[in-house]
Amino acid sequence: MTTLPRAIENTYFAWLGEKYTGKVRDVYSRGDTKVLIATDRLSAYDRLLTTVPLKGEVLTQLANFWFQKVAHIVSHHVLAIPDPNVMIATAVEIIPIEVVVRGYLAGGGWREYSATGQVSGVTLPQGMHEFQKLDSPIITPSTKEPAGNHDIPISEDEIVRRGIVSEAVWSKVRALALQLFHLGSEEVASRGLLLVDTKYEFGVKDAEVVLADEIHTLDSSRFWVASSFEAYKTGGAQPEMLDKEPVRRWLAERGFMGEGQIPEITDRERALWMEHYLKSFELITGKSLSPNSKGDPLERMDANLRKFFNIV
Repeated sequence: MTTLPRAIENTYFAWLGEKYTGKVRDVYSRGDTKVLIATDRLSAYDRLLTTVPLKGEVLTQLANFWFQKVAHIVSHHVLAIPDPNVMIATAVEIIPIEVVVRGYLAGGGWREYSATGQVSGVTLPQGMHEFQKLDSPIITPSTKEPAGNHDIPISEDEIVRRGIVSEAVWSKVRALALQLFHLGSEEVASRGLLLVDTKYEFGVKDAEVVLADEIHTLDSSRFWVASSFEAYKTGGAQPEMLDKEPVRRWLAERGFMGEGQIPEITDRERALWMEHYLKSFELITGKSLSPNSKGDPLERMDANLRKFFNIV
C-alpha cells in the first residue's frame, strides 16, 4: 500500500492564543478573531475514532466553496483562509443549537422516528420507511453539547420557551436554514446529487444573525448519488452515499454505535476513507482538489499563520 500522507491529529500553536479542542477543529482565540484549524480527526457517534489524512483540508475547502455560494443569502464568519486547513473567522456569539434540516428520513432522524414516530418534536406520518423523501424539508434541532457528549433533540417550541433564543431570532434562523438548504439542494442537483440532510450553526454579531462553523461538508451533511436513490426505490441497493455515513455503517456492522470498545481501524480503512473524502469533494463541487500531501502539514500551517499575522 502507498504510504499515507501525514495526518493532523492535534495542533500545538501556543503563540496563537487560547486553544479550544472540538471534535474535529482546534480553535484559537485572538481577541475578536478565531483561528479555526480543521484537523484530520474522525469522529462518529460522538466518539473520536482515528485520523483520516487530508480530511481536514477537504472540509475546509468544501466549506469555503459553500460560504462563497451563500454569501448573497447570509453573512458568515469567515474572514480569510491562509492555509488549506485554516479559516480565520470573526468571533460571534454562537447560538447553542444544531439547526438540522432534513429532506429525507435517514440516519439519526430515521432511528428516532422508528422509536417514537417523531423527529425533534415533529410528528411524521405513520408507516414511513428508511430513506423516504419527505413532502417538504423539516427542521429538527438538537442542543449543541460539549465534545464527547451526545447532542439532544429539542423541539422548536422548546427552544423559544426555554429562552435559548427569542422567537424573532429563531424565526430568522429557521428562514435562513431553509433558504440555505434549498440553495444547496439546487446546486448539487445540477451534478446528479441529492442533499439529504444537513446541520447549520448560527451566531449573532452586532445584532445580526450570521452563519458560523461549516456548511454542507461531509461531516455536517448527507449527500446521495441521485441515480442510486432512483434505483433503490425500484428494489436496488441502498443509495450511494458521499458523506460520513459509510463510516457509521462500517462501525455498526462491527457492533459499535458509540458505546464500548472502538473496533480496530487499520491503515487500509483510513486510506479508503481518505479516497472517499477526496472523491466526494469532486462530485459535490465539480472541482478537483490538489491536496498538500507532502511535507509536514504542521510546519506548513505554522509558517502560513505567522505570515498572515505578521509574526516572525
